[in-house]
Amino acid sequence: MTNPASKAPASGKKRVNLALQGGGAHGAFTWGVLDRLLEDDRIEVEGLSGTSAGAMNSVATCQGLIINGNKGARKVLRAFWEGIAEAGDKGQLKPGPIDKMMGLYTMYNTPAYMAFDTMIRMLSPYQFNPMDTDPLRDVILKTFDFDILRRETLHKVFLCATHVCDGNIRIFTNPELKPEVLLASGCLPLIHKAVEVDGEFYWDGGFVGNPAIYPLIYNCDAQDIIIVQLNPTRRAEIPHDVRGISDRLNEISNNMSLMREMRNIHFITDLINKGELSDKKHKRVHMHCIKNESVFTKLGFSSKLNSTSEFINHLYEAGKECASEWMRENFDSLGVKSTMDF
Repeated sequence: MTNPASKAPASGKKRVNLALQGGGAHGAFTWGVLDRLLEDDRIEVEGLSGTSAGAMNSVATCQGLIINGNKGARKVLRAFWEGIAEAGDKGQLKPGPIDKMMGLYTMYNTPAYMAFDTMIRMLSPYQFNPMDTDPLRDVILKTFDFDILRRETLHKVFLCATHVCDGNIRIFTNPELKPEVLLASGCLPLIHKAVEVDGEFYWDGGFVGNPAIYPLIYNCDAQDIIIVQLNPTRRAEIPHDVRGISDRLNEISNNMSLMREMRNIHFITDLINKGELSDKKHKRVHMHCIKNESVFTKLGFSSKLNSTSEFINHLYEAGKECASEWMRENFDSLGVKSTMDF
């Protein structure tokens, strides 16, 4: 393993890796976070690990960095999410009058979503969507240039998917990138058929790595990893209705793999700090986390399918504000120490 200090950018910039959680439309919050981070020319991104919406944000950022640095990344991210919002405004799954009156972005009281939710509990995607129609595929094909992404070596991408047959994690890297990889990373089993990539079938990566941290540790030189977390880790109340229980199970399962990796990283770091492990043989990692749980505790699973422009823009602004506050408080710690509360 290389010594991170020996690979510090000559420009004196803060070199970081990004670990981006998945969460459907909630990924627009991450767009806002990234837009704010990339506004600062002192930030230099090396590696990106992402799952589902985090995979989309990772690839958009990487492609933009290749084309025109931080400015290019901001431009491609905007193009992707504006494409998602345009498709969402045209789609059937959007909050109805009752949900809007409640001031939320959920769809639990919207007839179209209620019918959809009932259908996916009774029929598989192989039955109700045999042609596997997916508006996301069109946005991906319109936004991304996989030829330049596959050739890239400076900015590294690691996308997580779940292998259906053995349940193992699968990490896709730059040379393997193609539309099917992105669709595989975000494939919800109750809504879409398993995605075939090179003869193997995959579901959403959130089951096994949301996101996976270890590729950034072992394959990148940057010492700092910034996690953008979307799924709430704690709720004050115990859910009692079916919807609340289901939503909480979704949050817990989508955080489980990340929390497990965080415990391991904390354990190794603690051994290094105690001198029981050599920091010449083991990489010291500075962990950071950007999140605002109050944005998401009011929401549930249905809002992850709400890709209307109103909701996308709301989350973008919330993410940008959250990142601005984080930068004010923690920018000077980059390259120095962890700011994440383990």
